[in-house]
Amino acid sequence: MDHIVTAATTPDSGRLADEARRRGLRRMRGLALGLLVLAALIYAVTRDRDGVLGFVNAAAEAAMVGAIADWFAVTALFRHPLGLPVPHTAIIPTRKDALGRSLQSFVTENFLAEPVVRARLADAQVSLRAGLWLADPAHSELVVRHASRVTRRALLAVRDADVEALVRDGLLPRLAQEPLSPVTGRLLEQVVRDGAHHNLVDLIITEAHAWLVENGETVTEVVGARAPWWTPVWLDERVSARVHLEAVAWMAEIKADREHRARKAIDHLLAQLAHDLQHDPELIERAESFKRRMLAQPQVVTTSVALWNALRRALAETLDDPDSPVRARAADELTAFGHRLVSDESLRARLDAYAADAAAYLVQTYGAELTRVITDTVERWDGREAARRIELHVGRDLQFIRINGTLVGGLVGLLIHTVAVLT
Repeated sequence: MDHIVTAATTPDSGRLADEARRRGLRRMRGLALGLLVLAALIYAVTRDRDGVLGFVNAAAEAAMVGAIADWFAVTALFRHPLGLPVPHTAIIPTRKDALGRSLQSFVTENFLAEPVVRARLADAQVSLRAGLWLADPAHSELVVRHASRVTRRALLAVRDADVEALVRDGLLPRLAQEPLSPVTGRLLEQVVRDGAHHNLVDLIITEAHAWLVENGETVTEVVGARAPWWTPVWLDERVSARVHLEAVAWMAEIKADREHRARKAIDHLLAQLAHDLQHDPELIERAESFKRRMLAQPQVVTTSVALWNALRRALAETLDDPDSPVRARAADELTAFGHRLVSDESLRARLDAYAADAAAYLVQTYGAELTRVITDTVERWDGREAARRIELHVGRDLQFIRINGTLVGGLVGLLIHTVAVLT
């Protein structure tokens, strides 16, 4: 499915649901009251009778007592029975705050406790389920499709003014204040120590050699233009050609010999520059001054925004194209990761442990805050309205207490009367 459908509760649907609950509550109340009335009628008809009717009368009397007692108990939860202010009645309206705090403690201790959360995650086998789901290429493609849409919308939602403000007011002042020369020096020192710059030097030398080979006339013209006016033209041409020939040969030597003196000189130059950027106050000050002048140029902000826009457009176009290599590669990687999750038990164990640790941290740190919503919500309720709403939702089931009280009371009364007669 391309779209996830969620059900939302509208005011009309809420009213319809409440009306259905109200009808159900009225029916159950009527049934419980009907049983009480039936027991009262039977009691009245069989009063002062002996024999079998005496047993019936005893059962009816006990059924009335059970029905009335359970009616009192159920009603006392929500209001004062018959409007009489009997102590310990209307429990929900008068003690809703205490009930809210008790409910909060119950949820915190029994649902958001660390052992409970860890055990639930262990039973859920989240990593294995995720692996089995992602191993299906269709599911991986679905994830990439939705992620691409969300990412693309997020990219397009960023305004140029916001990027400009971030660069101008956030990045550039921080870069201007932060001394970058020592950091640059240490980075360059590490690069030289590891020889990481050699590939870049090789590339520069190779390209320079190729350019010299292919642009001999240009080199000759440049050298000839620097010749004195009084030298003969034929001499200038021979000198220029010789210079070009020697330059090509020299670059070829450097290119072929990785231990060439020029390469050693470059290594020494970079090493010395790395040292001076860290320890030479004069060079550090010049470098920092140059940095500040560069960052103060208005073109820096404009260029940064332009680069961001170019990157954003390229990413947005790539994410919007269902056949883009980026999306195909992402889907393939997700599928491969799913297969690895299924086959690699140690990886699943690590991920499940990370998930359990994260969940434990969340419930330890924010569990009380989450369940605090219960207390805060209950405290904002009006007592009578809260009792009415709760009764609307659970009152129908509570009527079974009255029904069971009537039936059980009648059976107990019959049993007591039987024992009395037999003894």
